Amino acid sequence: MDSIARDWREADLDAADRALCAYADRLTRAPQGMGPQQVENLRAVGFSDRAIHDATQVIGFFNYINRLADALGVVPEEFTRRWGECAGQN
Repeated sequence: MDSIARDWREADLDAADRALCAYADRLTRAPQGMGPQQVENLRAVGFSDRAIHDATQVIGFFNYINRLADALGVVPEEFTRRWGECAGQN
């Protein structure tokens, strides 16, 4: 999990997980660039339309919640690690 959080492109992922990370990355960083090809990329590695729909809902929800938290200045709880921080490192 930590290697995915640090940089999913460098993590040891299978084709389906890599395609899903690329989809989530693009939906998060450049939603205006989404189109039928991104859905086809997920289908090509075995995702069903239902799985693509569900993944899109989850990715969109987390983007929404993160934007709200950023806009309102919500500070993360002290007991949580930031993404990409390995256990035992400060």
